[in-house]
Amino acid sequence: MNRENWVERLFQLLRLIWVCLLVYAGFKLTQFALPLLYPFLISLVIALIIHRPVTYLTKKARIPRWLSVTVALLLLMVLTAGVVTLVVTETVVEIGELARQLPGFANELGTYLQRTISQDFLMGLYNQVQWFYEQLDPSYKEKIDSTVGKGITSITQAGQHLIVQFLEGLKNLLLSLPNLATVLVISILGAFFIAKDFFLWEARFRRLMPKGVNKRLNQIFKDLKAALFGFGKAQLTLISLTAAIVIVGLLILRVEYAITIGLITGLVDLLPYLGTGTVFIPWIVYLFFKGNYSLVIGLSILYAIVLIFRQIIEPKVVAENVGLDPLLTLVALFVGLKLFGFLGLIIGPVSLVLINALVKADVFSDIWRYIKGT
Repeated sequence: MNRENWVERLFQLLRLIWVCLLVYAGFKLTQFALPLLYPFLISLVIALIIHRPVTYLTKKARIPRWLSVTVALLLLMVLTAGVVTLVVTETVVEIGELARQLPGFANELGTYLQRTISQDFLMGLYNQVQWFYEQLDPSYKEKIDSTVGKGITSITQAGQHLIVQFLEGLKNLLLSLPNLATVLVISILGAFFIAKDFFLWEARFRRLMPKGVNKRLNQIFKDLKAALFGFGKAQLTLISLTAAIVIVGLLILRVEYAITIGLITGLVDLLPYLGTGTVFIPWIVYLFFKGNYSLVIGLSILYAIVLIFRQIIEPKVVAENVGLDPLLTLVALFVGLKLFGFLGLIIGPVSLVLINALVKADVFSDIWRYIKGT
């Protein structure tokens, strides 16, 4: 390798190191700033949501923009509060009724199990196991007793840990309510100021960027807006369809509290790996032990319909609304879950959307050309 090629490779290496340092610095800066500025990110999202209605209202009604922003924010808050109140009220009423009847369900299940266990077959099986245990060598008996004791201890400790975690989570939720209220107020105020001076802030931001970067940003923001709103629309569509199918199916089966159960099923459908099975599987098992076989068959058919429907419709909905490959979306969900926990279910797909927007805007191609020096 001659001297010119060696110098060129050296500069390529230095540019690569420089790009890596910038990416790392940007990551650390985001990591530091996000906990401090997240209310204003919420403000930005709200401002982007109401931007078009505010602009339309300002032009058509010929009123000041601050008044249009106020009207839009009030309408958004009233609509959100109304929907939440309606859903929560209906859900709380039916959950209260369910909670009132749960002891009866538990007693019925206990009576059924007691009757089943007292049958001759199971008692004979128990006697055989006991006889076999009595024939064992004392050392094996000691090992079995020790193992059973450790198992019971582990189960007890797991139960205690679960109860402690639940109470700790409830305490943290109650302690966070004042903070949530503060964040909500700051986010709404921030949304008002951003939306009121939207074009001013946009012009200020663009003046800081070179002309070529502004062109890339236009493409990135366009793709991000379409993909993120598409992702939210896709998830809302999927859980709404799931809830609707479950509610209609339960009404056909004449199950009480169909609306509450359907809404809960739609929400848990967002959970990875578990989904609607979180509601259906324990319910079907309970009804099987109770002996309500007709409802077991009906719920099993409904559960199968929901699963098949999700498998058929989900790739189509995601592809149409987001434009992401279903396999890549699944990978993003899994990686996000492993790295960030439950929030990773949002961070993973959003990161994939961002990467896809950067690819479409040729940002990575520009970086690679910069590193190569071409």
